[in-house]
Amino acid sequence: MPPGYSFQDTADWRDMAGNLQADIDTIQRVEAVPKILEVVCRTTGMGFAAVARVTDEKWICCAVRDEIQFGLQPGGELKLETTICHEIRQTRQAVFIDHVAQDAVYAGHHTPALYGFESYVSVPIVLSDGTFFGTLCAIDPRPARVTTPEAIGMFKLFAELIAFHLDAADRLASSEAIVQHERSRSELRDQFIAVLGHDLRNPLASIDAGARLLLRTPLNEKAADIVGMMQSSVSRMSGLIGHVLDFARGRLGGGFVLDRHPDAPLAALLDQVIAECRVSTPDRRIETHIALDRPIDGDAPRIAQLFSNILGNALTHGAPHTPIRVRATTHADTFELSVANAGEPIPAAALERLFQPFSRGAVRPNQQGLGLGLYIASEIARAHGGTLDVDSSSEETRFTFRMPLA
Repeated sequence: MPPGYSFQDTADWRDMAGNLQADIDTIQRVEAVPKILEVVCRTTGMGFAAVARVTDEKWICCAVRDEIQFGLQPGGELKLETTICHEIRQTRQAVFIDHVAQDAVYAGHHTPALYGFESYVSVPIVLSDGTFFGTLCAIDPRPARVTTPEAIGMFKLFAELIAFHLDAADRLASSEAIVQHERSRSELRDQFIAVLGHDLRNPLASIDAGARLLLRTPLNEKAADIVGMMQSSVSRMSGLIGHVLDFARGRLGGGFVLDRHPDAPLAALLDQVIAECRVSTPDRRIETHIALDRPIDGDAPRIAQLFSNILGNALTHGAPHTPIRVRATTHADTFELSVANAGEPIPAAALERLFQPFSRGAVRPNQQGLGLGLYIASEIARAHGGTLDVDSSSEETRFTFRMPLA
């Protein structure tokens, strides 16, 4: 192995080679390039024209028109130091030579002597972000008139046109990468939702069914307590899965999709949520005032879910010996639903993050759960064109959902 050579060098070379091949392929896909090279040759009378990729280490031919048997093909390489393009890369200044032998600057230059040309053109191709890509170049063993304003303007215009196509190809590749990312994201969403909706819920349903069967058989007090705890855990896990499922659908699927019906029995669903909470927390008092005197065009099950989340939050965090107050009313153009409880006020710093997902630890340290309930409730409110607000003081904490009726 030669000194200074390593496997990392090999990996770097492969990466560079892959990038150079991608540049060659990109130029080959630009349909205008062969016509540009043809026009260059026919207009100037020069027999060789090419688009070259020029880096700090390589000169690589990407496209070529060769009428003088120079012998270079796409992918062919010239030693960088033997080319004038190496200097152009450093200065970014175009070079136009009518007759090398009579040129004050290049008459004694090593490149024309090495490759045997008398006329020469090389114009930098610079991308929109300032990156130097390479050159549009032409050579011929005979002198040619290339320093005219018309020839100079043509070459520069063609170099800009090639740069435009390269930028367009880069934007297209970026767009395709974004599309592929979104496609992968969509597949991940579908798989994630399938796992939540099927692979996790089905075992829970089996455990719940088994617990119900056990309760139908004679059990001592300790066994009955254990089965009750199992059912409670199943209920909590089912709720957590439901929240994560809603979070996945909302975040990965672009938001909540509503099924709105103006004649949905919203009042009955709110009463059902209250009844379920009274059964699960019989030692808590819930005072209600539900007065809905006009239809509400909304997704009633989703509104009931919002209500269940904020009512459950009040039962968890409210003072246990004071009642929770529920109000649901319709006004001239607004539906309003609120849940209020006494207890310690929510700190001002926590209020700013209250409706953010996975913020439970920051809002209320040492609390169980993922902190998705209030986030999902706020998303349901937003999907209805409404708001979910909270006011918290030493007297009470009140969550209020408002949505327009129109």
